[in-house]
Amino acid sequence: MLSLRIPLTLLLISLGAIAAAWWRLGIPVSLPRAPIDPNDKVQCISYAPFRNNQTSLSPETQVSPEQIAEDLAQLAKISNCIRTYATDLGLDQIPGLAAKAGLKVIQGIFLDRDRKKNATQVETAIRLAKEYPDTITALVVGNEVLLRKEMSVSDLAAMIRSIKAQVSVPVTYADVWEFWLSNRELYYAVDFITIHILPYWENIPIPAEHAAAHADEIRRQIAAVFPGKEILIGEFGWPSEGRMRESALPSRTNQARVVSEVLDLARREHFRVNLFEAYDEGWKREIEGTIGGTWGLFDSDARALKYPPGQPISNFPLWKLQMVSGMALAILVFGAAWLTLRRKPREPKEAGLASWLAVGLSATTAGILFGVAAQKMVYESYGTGGWLLWGSLLAAATASPVLGANALMSGRASPSFLELLGPTGHHTGSVLVTMHGLALIVTTVVGTATALGLVFDPRFIDFPFAPFTMAAVPFAAIALLNPPTKGIRPLAESIFAGIFVVAAIYVGFNEGPENWQSLWTCAALLLLAVTLWRARA
Repeated sequence: MLSLRIPLTLLLISLGAIAAAWWRLGIPVSLPRAPIDPNDKVQCISYAPFRNNQTSLSPETQVSPEQIAEDLAQLAKISNCIRTYATDLGLDQIPGLAAKAGLKVIQGIFLDRDRKKNATQVETAIRLAKEYPDTITALVVGNEVLLRKEMSVSDLAAMIRSIKAQVSVPVTYADVWEFWLSNRELYYAVDFITIHILPYWENIPIPAEHAAAHADEIRRQIAAVFPGKEILIGEFGWPSEGRMRESALPSRTNQARVVSEVLDLARREHFRVNLFEAYDEGWKREIEGTIGGTWGLFDSDARALKYPPGQPISNFPLWKLQMVSGMALAILVFGAAWLTLRRKPREPKEAGLASWLAVGLSATTAGILFGVAAQKMVYESYGTGGWLLWGSLLAAATASPVLGANALMSGRASPSFLELLGPTGHHTGSVLVTMHGLALIVTTVVGTATALGLVFDPRFIDFPFAPFTMAAVPFAAIALLNPPTKGIRPLAESIFAGIFVVAAIYVGFNEGPENWQSLWTCAALLLLAVTLWRARA
């Protein structure tokens, strides 16, 4: 009878480590000031009404008045003002409905290269300003049109002056603060200056703990350059999900902290700030990745406040379920190892402490990271393709430690691609080996797509460090303890290994040493590279 002492001891250690890790990950944060407090309304907040499959990218989109009225009734409880960005797609209904809800409106006019569309936007905004003089407090002529290089400064200034001559409300232009410094002639065209300060998107990203102070510093700098005119921070916010940029980490607790601190600072320093934004805009994920759709303080679909007053905030609200799921996966990994050893006993020297330690490491890693990977899959999957991609990776990452435990205890090396995809005579007849090989192939394919994306177009690509690590650790353990004893190094695995090594080095340097998501992902890619390099066919 095989001894249970070693596996049981390691299993208990693994379960304890998983519990401790999730207790630490799930610790909620209590803020001195709630991000959104109905008893202390925010000055103003950006509002776009698009829900579910609605998108501003489609001219067919038409938002109903009932949908807008429902949103505005909710927003009126937390703010006295909203900022809009356009007048088409049904957004021209907002001022009238805002008046009924008791909200003021900073009315936006969206401008781009389409001059005919611009003329319609301007005409509608002027009409609305005249129809609702007690509701519309200002017109914003263009939003980051200079940033996008879709209009010249002279044309923009001329348009602002033309609109000013036709309305009685103040007129401004909104752009990232650097573009005001490089286009100072706009100072003479506007009634007040509207700057965007998004610390996450700065050329040198600002960490969450310094975001509010950064906003105040930039505001003071702009005020010194443009004396005599009011400065409105027209956009300030933080994303709740998505990839890191250097030391700037999107998270629920960071978003809540940043918003709370800037509102407190604005109250003390007496400056105006418009929060970006009211609702998550899921449609933006199509063009801006996870980051683009998670700036809201309300959920996109349920329209639920992310941070209800009086409730502590956690980055993992379902951490107990995630912890239990991780423990179950760890038990499954140990169970697979034990059943393998019972069905096909090996000499104690062959299936000794090293193999069990490898199983324990794989089980613990998977148990801790499974909940992280599952949560990231939910937030980072967009569209059918996204769900298939990240769902396949999570499935492969979950299967990897279980099938890896079987391989470790049976003394089997990791399968080569040839055993699954090669010509007749090279195929394996084992279902377990086939499944193990599929897990490796899926991980390699998704890893390659991610690695190349992070090299050539990284701006909106997330770092899948959790599922990659779940998959890479057991494969690396097998490569170390059960190396192939014969065969030649296959070309396919060598190419993929080379891609992973080059990408890991480049991405690590490109993203910087403060981006732990990047460094972690690069480490997982290097582990996968080692596994593939040691393959033999």
